[in-house]
Amino acid sequence: MDQSIVFSVFLIFTGAAVLATAALYARQSMLVAYILLGMLIGPSALGLVNDVELLRDLSHVGIVFLLFLLGLNLHPQDLWRLLGKATFVTLGSSLLFALLGGITATLFGYNLVDSLVIGAALMFSSTIIGLKLLPSTVLHHQHTGEIIISVLLLQDLIAILIMLVLHGMAGASAGWEHATLVTLALPAVLIFAFAFSRYVLTRLLARFDTIQEYIFLLAIGWCLGMAELAQALGLSAEIGAFIAGIAVATEPISRFIAERLKPLRDFFLVVFFFSLGAGLEFSAMQTVLPAAIVLALISLVLKPPVFKLLWVRQGETAATSAEVGARLGQISEFSLLIAVLATQHAVISMQASYLIQLATLITFIVSSYFIVLRYPTPMAVSDRLRRD
Repeated sequence: MDQSIVFSVFLIFTGAAVLATAALYARQSMLVAYILLGMLIGPSALGLVNDVELLRDLSHVGIVFLLFLLGLNLHPQDLWRLLGKATFVTLGSSLLFALLGGITATLFGYNLVDSLVIGAALMFSSTIIGLKLLPSTVLHHQHTGEIIISVLLLQDLIAILIMLVLHGMAGASAGWEHATLVTLALPAVLIFAFAFSRYVLTRLLARFDTIQEYIFLLAIGWCLGMAELAQALGLSAEIGAFIAGIAVATEPISRFIAERLKPLRDFFLVVFFFSLGAGLEFSAMQTVLPAAIVLALISLVLKPPVFKLLWVRQGETAATSAEVGARLGQISEFSLLIAVLATQHAVISMQASYLIQLATLITFIVSSYFIVLRYPTPMAVSDRLRRD
C-alpha cells in the first residue's frame, strides 16, 4: 500500500522513542534500537513501512551532515597533537584487524574485493558508542576520553580515504576518462573550498556572527552546496561535505556551527539507521550469520587486549589502557556506511554488505552492555559506577 512520508516518519520516530526507552533500560546504545525497529516494521517483517528507497534518500542527507560535522571537528591544532602516540596505535591496530577480517572473509568463501572491504570494515571502532558512554566529570575519564577521541578521529580519516578509494573503483569501472576526472576534481574542490571559505565565508561570518539564524542557514547552504558541487564533478556528496567542514574548521565559530547542526544531523541519522535495518533480509542474515559471529568475536575478544598492549607500549597505565581497549572493542557505524557505499557502487556483493551490517550490530549490542556493566557511563548499572 502507498504511504505518505508523514506517516512513515510518524512510525519511525514514535517507534524509535519506544524502543530507545527499552534500549536505555537494557543499557544499550540507542542506535541499536533504530536498527532493530527497521528490521521489525520494515518490509522483511511487519511491512508497516515499505518505501525503504525514499527513506534511504532522506538518510543520505544525514550522512552528509555527519561528515560535514566530522570535518568541522578536525581542527588543525588537534591533528598535529594527534600525530604521535595515537598514530602508532591506530595504524598498528587498523592493519592487524584489516588483515584478520580479510583472512576470515576469504576462509568463508568471499572473493578478493569483498574480503578487502570486509577487512577494512573491521578496522574501525564506534564513535557513537565510544563517546556516548564516556563520562566527563572526573580527570581520569577526561584523559581516557582524549585517548579514545584521538584514535577515533584518526580512524575516521582512514574511513574517509577508504570511501575515496571505493568511489575511485566505481569510477574506474565506468571508464578511465571518468576516473581521471575524479582524480583532478579532488584537488580542485579542495582549492575552491579553502579559497571560498577564506575570502567569502570568513567575511560573512565576521559581519553577521551575532545573528544565529543566519549562521545556521549559511552552514547548511555551504554544506549541501559543496556536496552538490563534489557530486557534479564526479566525487561523492559525502566527500564534498567533509571538505566543506574542514575548510571552516579553522574558524572560531566552527564549534558553534557544529553544536547547532547536531539535532538536524541526529534526525536524519535516525532515518539512516532505521533504513539500514529495514533493508536487511532475514533469509540473507541467516546465510551470513556464522561469518558474522566470527567477525564479531574477533572484534569483541581481540580489540580490547590489542589496544591495551599498544597503549601500554606508549606509556599509558595498564588500567587506563584496558579501559580504552574495552570502550573501542566494537565495529563502527562508519563500517556500516562503507558497506552501504560499496554496495551502491557495485564494488562488493549484497551478501558481503549484509555480513558487515550483521557483525556490526552484534558488536554494538554486546559491547554496549559490557561497557555499561564494567565501567562508568551516563547510564551505569550501579550508583558506584555513576560516581566513579
